[in-house]
Amino acid sequence: KGNKKRKRTEDEEKVSEDQSSSITQEPPVKAKKAIKKERSEAEKKLSERENALQQADEEDQKLFQNKVKQKKKASQAITKNVVNSATGATAKQQKRKRVADETADRRTVFVGNLPVSCTVQILKSLFKRYGQIQSIRFRSLHQQELSSNVSFSCSRHKLHPNAKFVNAYVVFKEECDAQKALKENGTEIASGFHIRVDTASKTSSHDNKRSVFLGNLSYDIRDDAVREHFHDCGDVVGVRVVRDRRTGLGKGFGYVLFENTDAVHLALKLNNSVLMGRKIRVQRVTDKRKAQKSPDQSRAPKNRVDKKKKKEKSCSNDSFVGEKATPLKKSTKPKRLKTIAKSKAGKNK
Repeated sequence: KGNKKRKRTEDEEKVSEDQSSSITQEPPVKAKKAIKKERSEAEKKLSERENALQQADEEDQKLFQNKVKQKKKASQAITKNVVNSATGATAKQQKRKRVADETADRRTVFVGNLPVSCTVQILKSLFKRYGQIQSIRFRSLHQQELSSNVSFSCSRHKLHPNAKFVNAYVVFKEECDAQKALKENGTEIASGFHIRVDTASKTSSHDNKRSVFLGNLSYDIRDDAVREHFHDCGDVVGVRVVRDRRTGLGKGFGYVLFENTDAVHLALKLNNSVLMGRKIRVQRVTDKRKAQKSPDQSRAPKNRVDKKKKKEKSCSNDSFVGEKATPLKKSTKPKRLKTIAKSKAGKNK
């Protein structure tokens, strides 16, 4: 009995120890689970906050980009409007300038082959009887040194020593006065200087039927020398020798304008005549546009007509006139075989 009681007490003590150990072990496991739950919830909240912040940043970036695009579009529209307005303004200004230039050119008169000693007062005294003069300006003032400035050399009257003539433009206040001033064309303003007066507008057409082209001219030739050379052909209206703007030397060719077309036929006879030690070349003046168009246009119809004629000749049934030829009948007789003589046949064997 005593041993049984001891065993029971030992068993009870073991059970109590096991229960106490289980009680002591349970709290740390539950605490760990609670800590894990708390951590997982905190992580979820942090992730949600981070996602919300990222979305907010993306939306802010999109809004900023949209604003930038709108600003760019607005600035581009403004620049386009400004450019369009500027181009419109510039186009209007250009049109106004063109109109002003055309009107000014109609009122201006070109005066060529003036002596170097000519002044503004001399030109005014010559043209003031035709109307009020607005301005006078000299051109073709050849420099003493090509590297120097034109305005500076002209203001100091330092011109090239070989300069013998000067050109000028006279501007009138009215267009009709400029047309009246054309009467002074060909007048001798000084000894050996017959001036050439013409309108400065581009609309003035040159009559090619009354003019002659000159080639192989001397570089130092004067207009009056050409005038005297062709004086016997007829009345000379004007002489134009093409010159270099800066040096004033001739380029070797020029033009002569007569009053009548009959003088052109006489001037062509002076081809290969000697002028200042050179055999000059005299030719008619032709329009380049007509010369380029005429050969192509003249060739095309001829070729077409020739082709049509060839086709008509080849295809026409009436080209052969006469009786029709009857075809030969073939003979139906059999051909005879060639016979060889016996003597020849013996020899061949």
